[in-house]
Amino acid sequence: MPGTIEQQTVEQLGGPSSVLARQRRDHAEMDRLMERYRALADGEDRERTLKEVVQLVFSHAFAEETVLWPAVRRSVTHGEELTSRVEEEHQQINDLVAGIERLDPGDPEREEKVERVFALIRQDIRDEEDLVLPRLQEALDDARLRRLGAAWETVRRTAPTHPHPVVPRRPPGNALLGVPLSLYDRIRDGLGPVLPSVVVRRVLTGLTGLLVSAAVAAIVRKRR
Repeated sequence: MPGTIEQQTVEQLGGPSSVLARQRRDHAEMDRLMERYRALADGEDRERTLKEVVQLVFSHAFAEETVLWPAVRRSVTHGEELTSRVEEEHQQINDLVAGIERLDPGDPEREEKVERVFALIRQDIRDEEDLVLPRLQEALDDARLRRLGAAWETVRRTAPTHPHPVVPRRPPGNALLGVPLSLYDRIRDGLGPVLPSVVVRRVLTGLTGLLVSAAVAAIVRKRR
């Protein structure tokens, strides 16, 4: 089995459009943003950087769960076990970030949760780059890794950017629910670092609830 993808060249990973190279670029950007957050003093820049971490982590994880991990389960021996481990880490990150978003900047509990999230993100990166992705690299040729990378990138660009407890970790549920929740998240992100007013949040939540209900009904019909 190939070693960790952390130390391989882009060519060894299948080229810049390979899903392995795309994953590693995102991981490096997560690490850069987390270090930037730690280096900044409290203030708007620090909050904006944390928001960028959250947006990247959740869109990245959603694309993994929708496109990448199903490919691992299909192609890799013990793929179910490997992806279940990572999905559990994703759920822990989801729960912690949901808690962070309910707390005010400067709250000691919030900062403690941020540090726990950063530690989990780094553990998740190591599990993916050292354990899961080398197995996928062994199972798929470069052309298939590039096709998978294109599909992964398409999903990532339209994925939710915040935690949502209602979203399952696996298709088809996550794919269907991801559409309305992504719309909600991107409207919210477009409002800037300041939280929207109570009225705006209620309107957005109501519209999203209707879309989510329609998506849930579609999932139920599909399973019948």
